[in-house]
Amino acid sequence: MINGSFRKYLEEAIGSDNALVAFSAFDSQASVAIRRNPFKKGICPEGRSVPWNVCGRILSERPQFTLDPHFHAGAYYVQDSSSMFVGYAFRRLLEKMPRPVGRPFRVLDLCAAPGGKTTDAAASLRGVFGDDFVLVANEVMKARAGVLADNVALWGDPNVIVTSDDPRTFAALPGFFDMVIADVPCSGEGMFRKDEEAQRQWSEDNVALCEARQRRIIADMWPALRQDGILIYSTCTFNSRENDGNVGWIADELGAVPLFQEDLLEPGEGVLKTGYGYSLVPGLVEGEGQYCSALRKTSEVEFREVRMKPGRPSVKSLPIPDVSGLLTVDVSARLRGDTVVAVPRKIFAELETLERSLHTIAAGCAVGTLKGKTLVPDADLALSLIYDRNAFPEAVVDRDTALAYLHRDAIVLSDAPKGYVAVVYEGLPLGFVKNLGNRCNSLHPQSRRIRMNVK
Repeated sequence: MINGSFRKYLEEAIGSDNALVAFSAFDSQASVAIRRNPFKKGICPEGRSVPWNVCGRILSERPQFTLDPHFHAGAYYVQDSSSMFVGYAFRRLLEKMPRPVGRPFRVLDLCAAPGGKTTDAAASLRGVFGDDFVLVANEVMKARAGVLADNVALWGDPNVIVTSDDPRTFAALPGFFDMVIADVPCSGEGMFRKDEEAQRQWSEDNVALCEARQRRIIADMWPALRQDGILIYSTCTFNSRENDGNVGWIADELGAVPLFQEDLLEPGEGVLKTGYGYSLVPGLVEGEGQYCSALRKTSEVEFREVRMKPGRPSVKSLPIPDVSGLLTVDVSARLRGDTVVAVPRKIFAELETLERSLHTIAAGCAVGTLKGKTLVPDADLALSLIYDRNAFPEAVVDRDTALAYLHRDAIVLSDAPKGYVAVVYEGLPLGFVKNLGNRCNSLHPQSRRIRMNVK
């Protein structure tokens, strides 16, 4: 079922011949792809290479990811192959960015949930800058922000800070970010193959509504991008109003130079060049619909004092508890409720600045919970890239035991020492238990437990 007005929009955007290919593809099955975590040595599903991501694989069929312990350990992320194109553009532009002096490189993923582009950007930043970067992953919707925080925890990068704020809040941080990724909410034309309801709800009025919303989002955030900083603008739609039209508006009204007017990228077979960017269309590529463009900001930034948000205390470093023996980098410890959180010292000042204006829901690595004088290890510690594998004894388990642990079933680790033990599957930590000898108390979070039958 293709809306007649949408047919016209698509033909205008990509041409009649390409539109015919897309219309046919909308009735076919969506592809499945994963992206490997280059900093975790896990076993990932095999598949064909994604042209624009060396860690990406397009699978021949959809496996039961829920029953793969490597998935729960953060060894890979399930992400559409077309969506990975934004990460490709990010890496190519990152190569040309100068290193800041005296501070980490700063990036904002403005509309980040569920976390695909965030985890891709985190891997790219760590590959270029080591641990000298900070990535703010923001999601305004509270429920979606929780999903984002979980996916960031599984990925394990402690230099990612998760926030939940309206884009206008970032105007309180003038010129703070070197790069911004904005995968803005759109009319969802690129998801028609996955979501029939998106087809039924499509209308020209909705396109106009999305166009206006996207402009508001970018305009509200705009002061936070430094002069000469780069905005990567993307949608999962095809029409020119939400894509090239908005890029032109950003350039003219906010002050920027589009970067993809010429073929600055080598996008791979099937990717269409538009006036200001690139369009990926089902049928021409294996993935879903995606548009990507980029601009360099030319307008000046008006700097002003960052004021403390009412009722929000500043972040203070805690001299105790000492968690240095649990981690591989220098950190500052702080308390969030009764949870001890370790923040890499290289980004601690950045976090202090951000928390003066933003609602931060996750940062650094949750190390454990204080129960009197005892520190009960947190599941996020085992998943973190900075976890010291020598900190706790390890119990190497088979697949059945790993799934039982992830299901929060009772497991017995008769050969492991009593006390807190890390559960490890094929080289990857999954979390912790308290081994009592004849049984184990699970420390796997209830919110992340496998809910389907694992037998």
